[in-house]
Amino acid sequence: MNERPSLVASAPITIQDAGEAGLVTSLLSISKTTRAFLSLLLTEIDLHPGQDQLLHRLVPGQPVSVSALADQLAVRPSTVSKMLDRLIEKQLVNRSSNATDARRTMVMLTPAGEAARDNVRGLWDRLETELAGALPEADRQPLLQALQQIDGLLTAKLRRLR
Repeated sequence: MNERPSLVASAPITIQDAGEAGLVTSLLSISKTTRAFLSLLLTEIDLHPGQDQLLHRLVPGQPVSVSALADQLAVRPSTVSKMLDRLIEKQLVNRSSNATDARRTMVMLTPAGEAARDNVRGLWDRLETELAGALPEADRQPLLQALQQIDGLLTAKLRRLR
């Protein structure tokens, strides 16, 4: 039986469960379960977590440097290089030297990579639809705004530490 993963009701984390660090504990739990759920979805298109984000950052027909990709993904260039090795094996991206600066490595989607990128967007949209459908409409926008605010705060703090 090859069922598609779908969201199932589970017990939410409460402040009592989370203790004093309710926000951090909740965010860690959400991150972990989102990544695990997305991992299951990505197996449908033969990708691993993180590869979806990398493909999504690439714009068809526009080469981008490995260092710029690393900045966009908030990871080290060596992490991007390892991910690219796997995506090159699958013929989803090409890597080449920059025409004006041979020290810079450039990356570009292949036609198969463009299709994979579209498939990633489809999976993300499917997950978005399921999540949004499980929440009361009045709660969606305030929740999204709060999550974006937390993301901005954490991103800014992380940049200062790196």
